[in-house]
Parts: sequence; structure tokens; C-alpha cells
Amino acid sequence: MLKQLNFFDYILENQSVETLLADATDICDILTKTVLRDLGIDNYCYSPQEAVEELGLDEDLVNQLVADYVAQIIRSVVQFENYLTTLQNSQDLDQILDYTPFRELAHKNLGVARNLRIKDAEKLLYELMKKDDLEYLVVCLEALKVCAIKLNPQCAYNTIKLIHIKSSL
Repeated sequence: MLKQLNFFDYILENQSVETLLADATDICDILTKTVLRDLGIDNYCYSPQEAVEELGLDEDLVNQLVADYVAQIIRSVVQFENYLTTLQNSQDLDQILDYTPFRELAHKNLGVARNLRIKDAEKLLYELMKKDDLEYLVVCLEALKVCAIKLNPQCAYNTIKLIHIKSSL
């Protein structure tokens, strides 16, 4: 059975951005050095300079686009988790697994990561698009979340809080 990810509840219990970043960094290090070591993304640190040079944008604009990407990934987490639950239920019932909506969401997010030259996200989203092992997909999704948090912890924190407030209305 898949580990049920309780991402938003976890964040709400740990109220500070600093704690969120520290936990994300620890989780990222563990996952990229163990299960995801073949992806070669351990010790990856994003720099907007490549996107600035290749896209001809100023650094402030690239940083704003990165913040938008982080918010997009955080919002996509709920959808990814719902799709994974549906896939797990289908597998438990020996039904044919339809990865199409899951992969379409990964593809949508992959385009943004590629445009911004966010290498770790590119590799993780590619894995989400191509792999069929549900347990592995859970790990990739967890790594994607923590990598996004590391990119802009304050934006991630604010997005999570906003999602929680909207869902409680």
C-alpha cells in the first residue's frame, strides 16, 4: 500500500519557514543519495544564471518565474497525490492502470522546469512521466516537493497556507 502523504498537515504543524527548509533539505539529501541516486541530482543547487543567459531575461524576472513555478508545483501536489491514490486503488482491484492524467500533469510541469533550467525538477518530472512503479513514483513526488521548497521556501510556505485556507472555506 502507498504511504499516504499528508503534506499540508505536516507543514501546518511545523509553522516556520526555517523548519520547512531544514526538513526539505534533509529529505532531499536522503532521497537523492539513496533511492534516486541514479538521477545524479544529489548536491544540486539551482542558479538562475543559466536561464538568464539563455533566455535573455533579467535575474529578477527569472526569480519571479521560479516563484511561480514553486507555487505551481505545490498546487500540483494535491492532484498528483489524488492520481496516485486512484492508481493504487486500481492496482489493488487488479484493474488496468491509466497513468494518462498523472503523466499529463507531469508533462505540463516539465515544460516549465525545462524553460527555467531547473535540472533536478526536469529529471524528477521525467521519471514521473515514464515510470510505472507506484512506490517509486511516490518517492519521486516527495523529492519534487522538497526540491521545490528548497528553490523558494517562503513562496512554498505561503502557497501551502493559502491552499489550506481555501480548502477550509
